[in-house]
Amino acid sequence: MRAALRGSLLAIALLTVISGAMQMVWPGLVLHLVGGPDSPGTRHFFGIVGLFMVLFGGLAFQALRAPEAQRALPLRWAALQKLGASAAVYLGFHHGIFGAIALLVAAFDLLSALLFFLYLRQLAARLR
Repeated sequence: MRAALRGSLLAIALLTVISGAMQMVWPGLVLHLVGGPDSPGTRHFFGIVGLFMVLFGGLAFQALRAPEAQRALPLRWAALQKLGASAAVYLGFHHGIFGAIALLVAAFDLLSALLFFLYLRQLAARLR
C-alpha cells in the first residue's frame, strides 16, 4: 500500500509538471479545453499559473524521491497547493468562467490533495 501510494503521488507530481508546462506554452489551448475565456490577458495569467504548477509538481516529485525524513515539509506545501487549486478551479466553474469539464480538474486536484495528506499522515507515523 505504501509503495503504491508513493508511486501514485510520483505520477501525480509528474502529471502536474507536464500539464503545467503545457499550460505555460499553450495557455490558449488549455483554456479552450476547460471552456475558459481566451484573451491576451487570460492567456498570460493562465501561463503564469502553469509556471507555478511546474514548480510545485517538481517540488513534490523531488521530495518524494528524497530520504523520508526530508519529505514532510515540501509535501505539505504541495498538498496545500493541490487543495487551493481544486478550490480555485471549482470557483472558476461556479462563477461561469470555466465549463463543466473543469470540474474533472477540480476533482483530480482534490483527490491529489487528499492522497498527499494521507501519505503525510503515514509518513509521520513511520517517523515517530
